[in-house]
Amino acid sequence: MTYQVYEFFTSQEAEQNLLIAVLSENGFDSFEENNDSLKAYIPESILETTNVIDLLKEYGLDEIEFKVEKLEQKNWNEEWEKNFEPVIIAEKVGIRAPFHAPMSQEIELIIEPKMSFGTGHHHTTALMVEQMLSIDFKDKSVLDFGSGTGVLAILASKLGASKIIAIDNEEWAYENCKENATRNNVKNIEAILGDDTLIIEEQFDIVLANINRNVILKNIKQWSNLVLNEGILMVSGILLSDEADILNAAQQAQLKNPIILRKEGWLAISFKK
Repeated sequence: MTYQVYEFFTSQEAEQNLLIAVLSENGFDSFEENNDSLKAYIPESILETTNVIDLLKEYGLDEIEFKVEKLEQKNWNEEWEKNFEPVIIAEKVGIRAPFHAPMSQEIELIIEPKMSFGTGHHHTTALMVEQMLSIDFKDKSVLDFGSGTGVLAILASKLGASKIIAIDNEEWAYENCKENATRNNVKNIEAILGDDTLIIEEQFDIVLANINRNVILKNIKQWSNLVLNEGILMVSGILLSDEADILNAAQQAQLKNPIILRKEGWLAISFKK
């Protein structure tokens, strides 16, 4: 698959955060944040349906300059390896690639990202990991919706979950999740290729969804129905400015007791059913 990378030249964190939120809802599937720019990646095959200039105008970002380059899949992986550094979250979880030296944290996750989202570098994943550490996963059933690399599903297993289903609508993410589960010697994750139209007939103790605002608002009632009574729904991929909308939708979905973590413009929320 051929990708294109858009590099947006802004050093403002608020602008980078807004760009990520807007572009992730319009076909862009991974991002690289730098001190003076943001790189956003999109498959070339869907680029024609995404008018980036109009998107920038719509959100008042049209003064940001950008350039576009074609990026082959082989070079994408090389780019990840060149920029992917180990991550430590809450002093307890270490996330590294297979080519890094072992880490000394209590929980070590070995993640090769390829083209999938979820390495712990972005605040949304880090916030999910931090919230997960405060929840009892022992012998719990877990659904990870939008699983990406599988990092959250793998962490759930290492925290004691008995059964995990990991769903993603991208084939490379589906394959990447399976590979990373094997890499971490985790055998109780069932990876499924599917989207929000997939019919799920069972319920879970814990549902995880690190997606984006629009997908959360569209599916939160459905996810609430998938959570067992007294279970937990945890969501992230949300800008601070969207907090009220998410809380209102959660209340309508019969979710209660929100616990909110915030970090540098992003937040993660866990709810009780």
